[in-house]
Amino acid sequence: MKSYVFVLVLTCFTTLCTAQDIRYGIRGALNVSNLDFDPDATFDNEHRIGFAFAGFVDFGITEDMSIRTELQWSAEGGKDESLRADYIQLPLLLRLYVSDRLSFGVGPQLNLKTWSNEDGFSTFAFSGIFGAEYMLTDELFIDLRYSYGLTNILDEDIIDVEAKNHVVQFGFGIKI
Repeated sequence: MKSYVFVLVLTCFTTLCTAQDIRYGIRGALNVSNLDFDPDATFDNEHRIGFAFAGFVDFGITEDMSIRTELQWSAEGGKDESLRADYIQLPLLLRLYVSDRLSFGVGPQLNLKTWSNEDGFSTFAFSGIFGAEYMLTDELFIDLRYSYGLTNILDEDIIDVEAKNHVVQFGFGIKI
């Protein structure tokens, strides 16, 4: 896990030194999330509707490419109270612009849980994320993202089941 954090920090600093254009902003999103269990859940596993809030920095590398890093709080997990998982997240997206208004992004996301210590959930989780963003004006945008957990979010020492988050986000934001 330490190597993931090191790579993320190194990428951020390297990008900062080579960036041509830097934009800041804030973003809010509606989450539709759930957990994938292995073996399959023996109970009613329903989607959770939650919210996400973020601040971001977008480092322009070329006219057609940028790297965006965010600090985001996100409510995820399942609908049942015992399956809810809230995170502070650090997504790092490589963004490719296909036009002046439309871009696509893909990258890793580091998740740190923000709830009680002894609840059966792992402290850290790692996800893959991709999405699309459409600029409504020069400052306002909407986006759609999908993230899927790459690591088990349950503490393997306590629970003998594997669960991974998957989240669809419908977002709205402003670039400053």
